[in-house]
Amino acid sequence: MSSTTNARGAQGNDSLNLDFMSPSESAKDLQKPSGFLEGSPSESPGLEKTKGITGFQTLVHLVKGNMGTGVLGLPLAIKNAGILMGPLSVLVIGFVACHCMRLLVKCARHFCHRLNKPFMDYGDTVLHGLESSPSLWLQKHAHWGRDTVTLFLIVTQLGFCCVYIVFLADNLKQVVEAVNSTAVNCHSNETATLTPTMDSRLYMLSFLPFLVLLALIRNLRVLTIFSMLANISMLISLVIITQYIAQGIPDLHSLPLVESWETYPLFFGTAIFSFESIGVVLPLENNMEDSRRFPAILYLGMSIITSLYIIIGVLGYLKFGDDIKASITLNLPNCWLYQSVKILYIIGILCTYSLQFYVPAGIIIPFVHSRVSKRWALVTDVFIRFSLVCLTYEETEAGNNEILGHEHQRWYLNSDI
Repeated sequence: MSSTTNARGAQGNDSLNLDFMSPSESAKDLQKPSGFLEGSPSESPGLEKTKGITGFQTLVHLVKGNMGTGVLGLPLAIKNAGILMGPLSVLVIGFVACHCMRLLVKCARHFCHRLNKPFMDYGDTVLHGLESSPSLWLQKHAHWGRDTVTLFLIVTQLGFCCVYIVFLADNLKQVVEAVNSTAVNCHSNETATLTPTMDSRLYMLSFLPFLVLLALIRNLRVLTIFSMLANISMLISLVIITQYIAQGIPDLHSLPLVESWETYPLFFGTAIFSFESIGVVLPLENNMEDSRRFPAILYLGMSIITSLYIIIGVLGYLKFGDDIKASITLNLPNCWLYQSVKILYIIGILCTYSLQFYVPAGIIIPFVHSRVSKRWALVTDVFIRFSLVCLTYEETEAGNNEILGHEHQRWYLNSDI
């Protein structure tokens, strides 16, 4: 028992030292295959095991891990499923997500005790799970499972970054184009008169310097400041939205209880996207002061998130009915109070980008550092971070160009008719 404690303490001290090292100085610690999601403080700069996070801090991070742009699209998702089927489906998805997270933590903890390891990351959990399988083929190819999970984590997190860039550009463009017609009085219900400005891709480009600077932050403790700022801005935004959609809900008995199954996949995609915290479950559990409390915190956090999603989705659909748009912010009155919702969400998502980016960067950079000379460590670190940010921009622009192409094609066909 004492040897395990000493090992934990040693790893914690390594973590503390790495925070003040340059990439070139810490290259020897990065020689072994590692990543941010492996949970080991010595392999994840900025995570101290000697000073674990409290239960309340774990709950805050868990809730923040789920809160993103997906919640704004839930009213439309409820519309695609039905006023009865939608909430029930969100409840089932929340239960399944929570159950899978609990199984993941339980499995990782089992292998920690079995292999006498203090930590277990996603890839290693899959690796040892397949090695324990009765199938000889799975045992032989267990490393494929680890590599697949790591690849999916990178793709998923970079996908979130791409969505965030689109969200930032579209919302900033809406605020700028409606600035001349935005009223102070929120009871006038005037339609916003948009003044065309630059293309959305130029708005995306305007965020590039800020995102590159945020991506260069390697210390997770520094990123905590941005996480707190994102929490505050998103909380204020949701409070403003909720107080509006909860007032004057019309009598809409004509809303269907169950929509057509053709639109249900649209609901499913939005609802699944909203539950984003699977990537932070093991790191949070690994860094708790008392990890035995994690299951209770997990159940509480997922209950809060699922309840909030159902409330926002149902109230938004009841308030606007069939007029609900892809993002509920587009249905808000054109006054500065509700325009501030978009501005606050821009701030929150801008800060959240760096947290989502930290995951793939923490996986890829140590892998590259183990294959280059120490004197090139700093150069490769900066280059990879800059390249990953540009990659998210490239993928976002490619998707945006495809959407614009379809819109121009539809316009051309309609003009011929």
